[in-house]
Amino acid sequence: QVQLVESGGGLVQTGGSLRLSCAASGRTVSTTSMGWFRQAPGKEREFVASISSGGGTTYYADSVKGRFTISRDNAKNTVYLQMNSLKPEDTAVYYCAADRVGSRLRLGRGDSWGQGTQVTVSS
Repeated sequence: QVQLVESGGGLVQTGGSLRLSCAASGRTVSTTSMGWFRQAPGKEREFVASISSGGGTTYYADSVKGRFTISRDNAKNTVYLQMNSLKPEDTAVYYCAADRVGSRLRLGRGDSWGQGTQVTVSS
C-alpha cells in the first residue's frame, strides 16, 4: 500500500481556483496510478480524475473536463489537482487514491486512500 496525505482544500467563491496536493509514501510511487475522487453530502463517492504512473495518460469525469487538471511529480512523490472555474456543485470532500492497476483505480477500488480534504465553493 501507499500512504496518502491530501492538502489544499478550503473555501472559495464560484469561479475561483484551488490546487489540491497528495503526498505519497511507501510503495514505489512512480509505478503507481493515482487519482482523485470526491464525495458530496448525501451522495456516493465519484471519480474525478486519474493519471498513469508515468504521467502520460490522464482520465477525467465529464463534469470536470476542461476545468480540472491532474498532474504528478514523481521526484516529489506528489500528485496535484488544479481546479479552475469552480462551481457550487464541486463542493465535496476530495480523496486521493492509488493503485498499481489504473482501471481498478478508476472504478474506485484503489488499494490506498487518503483521509480527504474539504472543498467548499460558495455561490
